[in-house]
Amino acid sequence: MHLAVERFKEFLLDSGLVSRVDVETAEKEALVKKVSLGQVLISMGKIAEGDLRRMEAYLLGIPFIDLHGMRIDFDTLYIIPEPIARKHNIIVYHKKADALEVAMLDPQDLEAIEFVHKKIGKRILPRLTDSESIKNALLQYQKSLKAEFGSMIEKEAKSVVSTVDGTGATEAVGEDDLKKLAEDLPIVRIVETLLNHAIVQNASDIHIEPGEKDLLVRYRIDGILHDAMVLPRSVSPGIIARIKVLSNLRLDEKRLPQDGRFKVEMADLGQKVSIRVSLLPTFYGEKVVMRLLAENSKGFTLETLGFHGEALERIHSALKATTGILLSTGPTGSGKTTTLYTLLDIINTPQVNISTIEDPVEYQMPRVNQTQVQPEIGLTFAAGLRSLLRQDPNIIMVGEVRDGETAGLAINAALTGHLVLSTLHTNSAAGSVPRLIDMGAEPFLLSSTVNLVIAQRLVRKLCSGGEKYFLSPAEIENLKKHANLDRVLAVLVAEKKVKEGDTFQTIPFFRPVASPTCSEGFSGRVVASEVMRVTSAIKELILSGASSDKIEEQSRADGMLTMFEDGIYQAAIGVTSLEEVFRVAMTEQ
Repeated sequence: MHLAVERFKEFLLDSGLVSRVDVETAEKEALVKKVSLGQVLISMGKIAEGDLRRMEAYLLGIPFIDLHGMRIDFDTLYIIPEPIARKHNIIVYHKKADALEVAMLDPQDLEAIEFVHKKIGKRILPRLTDSESIKNALLQYQKSLKAEFGSMIEKEAKSVVSTVDGTGATEAVGEDDLKKLAEDLPIVRIVETLLNHAIVQNASDIHIEPGEKDLLVRYRIDGILHDAMVLPRSVSPGIIARIKVLSNLRLDEKRLPQDGRFKVEMADLGQKVSIRVSLLPTFYGEKVVMRLLAENSKGFTLETLGFHGEALERIHSALKATTGILLSTGPTGSGKTTTLYTLLDIINTPQVNISTIEDPVEYQMPRVNQTQVQPEIGLTFAAGLRSLLRQDPNIIMVGEVRDGETAGLAINAALTGHLVLSTLHTNSAAGSVPRLIDMGAEPFLLSSTVNLVIAQRLVRKLCSGGEKYFLSPAEIENLKKHANLDRVLAVLVAEKKVKEGDTFQTIPFFRPVASPTCSEGFSGRVVASEVMRVTSAIKELILSGASSDKIEEQSRADGMLTMFEDGIYQAAIGVTSLEEVFRVAMTEQ
C-alpha cells in the first residue's frame, strides 16, 4: 500500500481543492523539510486534514473512518496498550470474528500492524483516519477511572495496609511514618493517577472526603460534583500526607485548616496545571479540596465567556473610564474572578500601571503587579489596598470586597482618580447596592463612584447533536411569569440570531443528549449575566435608599436583560438548555 507522490499530486490538482501554484510551493518546502507534501499543505492551511485523509484513503483503496463520537468497547480498545497506541497513532475500534479493524494515521506502519497481528493472531484491516479522531480515541483510554485504574488502585491500596494499621486511623501514624508513606510508590501512583484523570476529565475541583470506612473521591466537572472513586480508609493517611508534601504543608498538623499549592505537568497533553490545596479537619479526618487551574490555557474574551450585544457594549464603555468602580457579583464558583481577569487583560497596556490584591492569586498575568493577602501577618485586603495606593497605580483590582473597611478604601480609591475592579457576593446586580450600604458605604459616595455591576452565573453548554424541540403554549406561559419574552425576542432579532417574524413558537430549543464523548450531554460552561449601568435615574434611587427591587426595575427600563432572560437568550441560540437555565439562573423563589 504505497501512495505514489506523482499520482497523489495529479489527483490533488484534479480535485480543484488546491491550486497548482500552492502545490508547487508546498512541494519545494516538502523537499527542504523532508516531510510529505500533504503535511506541508495542511501546515500552510491550503487543505483540511480530513479532506486530505479521505483523498489518501481513496487512492490507497482503503476505507476512511471518522472516530468522532464513537464509543469503543473497553476490551476492544485495550487490545493495543495505550503507550503503543499513542506512539504509533493506531486504534482498534472494531473486533470481528476473524479480523480487527484498526484506525491509523499511517497505514504503511508495518511495525504497528505486525505487533497487533502477533498479539491477537487475527487479520488486521487497516483504515485511514485523521489526527483529531486519534486524539479523541486516545482520551477514551483515560475516560473511565474505575475501568483503567480500579484494579491498580485496589492493588496499591492493599500494599499500603501493611504499613498502616487496619483502621486507617491517622492518629496512629507518626510524622516520620507519614513522611515515609508520602514517598511510598503505591501512594505516589494513586495521587498521580487521581490528578491525571481529573485533568483529562476537565475537572475544576477534586474533593477527597474521609468517611467512617472509606475515602470518597469526587470531581467537579462543569459545575456538578460526580463520584469518581471510593478508596479504602487505609490509604487516607498516605494520600493526605502526599498532598501535604507536594504543597509544602505541615505533616503533623491535623487540627487546623491549611492552604497550599503546587504544580503538575502532563507532557502527553502539553498541559501545566496549578493546583490550589485546602485541607479542613472533619469528624473522620482531614478533607482535601484541590482547585485545578490550567496555566497555559488560552486567554478568554468577553465574547467567548458569553457576553453579547448591549451588555458587551456597556462593559467596553465602562472599561474606557479612568475612574470609578466596576463590580462583578455572584455566588462562589460563578466565574467572577475569570471575568475580572478577562477585563484586566483587555485594559492591560504599557500605558497603565495595574496592581492587584487577591486571595489567592489564581492566574499570573504579565505586567500586572499581583499581591496575595496573608491575614496571618496582617496583610488583609484593606491593608494591601492601602499599600497599593502608594504604588502609583492607574487600575486596581481587589479580589473581593468583604468588609466595610475594604469597601470604604475602594470608594476612596475611585474618588481619587483610580479605576477599581472587584467582586462581591450578591445574587443580582441590583443587590450589590444594598449589600455595600450594609457594609457601611455611604449612598452618596456609591452613586458617585460605581459605574457598572455585572452579575453572573455559569450554565453548562450543550454538546452538538442535542434533541431539538419547540416550546408548547404552556411552557411559553410559564416563561412569561419570570421573564419579558418580548424583550428577549427583540434582542435575538437585533443581534440577527433569529429572523424577523420568528416567535417563541417557531424558535427551536434543545435538550441534552448524552454520548460517550460528552457526559450528560454538556461540555464546558458559558456565562448567563445581567449588566447594570449606573445611570442618573439609578443614582437618584441609590441616594433615596431605594430597595434592590426598585433598582432592578429601573435597570430593566434602561434596557438591561435580567440573568434569567439572558439565560433564555442562550437557550434560544442553542448554547444551553432551558432546564439548565432554570437550575442555575433562576434567582426568584
